[in-house]
Amino acid sequence: MSDQQNNIPKVTGIGGIFFFSDDPKKSKEWYSQNLGLETNQWGSSFEFRNAHRPDEINYLQWSPFQNGSDYFAPSKKEFMINYRVQNIEGLVEKLRANGVTIVDEIVSYDYGKFVHIMDNEGNKIELWEPIDHVFTEMGGKTTK
Repeated sequence: MSDQQNNIPKVTGIGGIFFFSDDPKKSKEWYSQNLGLETNQWGSSFEFRNAHRPDEINYLQWSPFQNGSDYFAPSKKEFMINYRVQNIEGLVEKLRANGVTIVDEIVSYDYGKFVHIMDNEGNKIELWEPIDHVFTEMGGKTTK
């Protein structure tokens, strides 16, 4: 993929699936015991390969959240999807120009940049420009 294509502000994949649970600990145990997920304190990290850079490991985070958590607010929904993106700054500019509600400011961590937006149905969406090698270097169990 060319550098110009890498700079297009857009979604490149799913980065996480988050949902409410009456008992997140029990949910993680159930999925681990019955479906073989490797779980940790946050849920499970699914490992996959990048189609454009097959030597690169990428991750999707699966996480049950305690019912009533305000992490999905202002959405009233019981789930939130995290999308992997490239050029998060350019994407936020584009979204602002299109009148999309930007919930917060872009925040940077060693494993990537995040921002939250609202879609046309009132779903809170998490956008993540990942730095996958940080997770790879951390090690730990993954679902694959």
